[in-house]
Amino acid sequence: MERRQRLRVATVAGLLVGAAGIGMLWAGGVEFPVAIPPGIVILLVGAAFVALAPWRWAPAIGILLGAFITVGFLVSPNGIDNLTGQSGAVVAVGQAVQLVGVIGAMVAGVLALRAGYAPARLPG
Repeated sequence: MERRQRLRVATVAGLLVGAAGIGMLWAGGVEFPVAIPPGIVILLVGAAFVALAPWRWAPAIGILLGAFITVGFLVSPNGIDNLTGQSGAVVAVGQAVQLVGVIGAMVAGVLALRAGYAPARLPG
């Protein structure tokens, strides 16, 4: 597998880990505005898109979704409290897993885009 594909897979993995973190937040008792946390659905759909879309710009979706979730964490009145364990251990681990996943998706997405648009190297 070439580097660009490995980075795309890493972007997808980061989005899936982020979704798992949201699932842990949900299991830990964090309340969401609807029955199923919207972030889980958004990240899963985004992961499927990055995995299946043929365009070399598709990893940009991982960057955007990672940034969206990260900004949401930063502006949430409970984000830091969740991370520091004030809402319980499961919530703290879930928040950490979510952030590691989406930040990883952003980094891998940037590297995948860079690899996708890099000029081809000639052998020799």
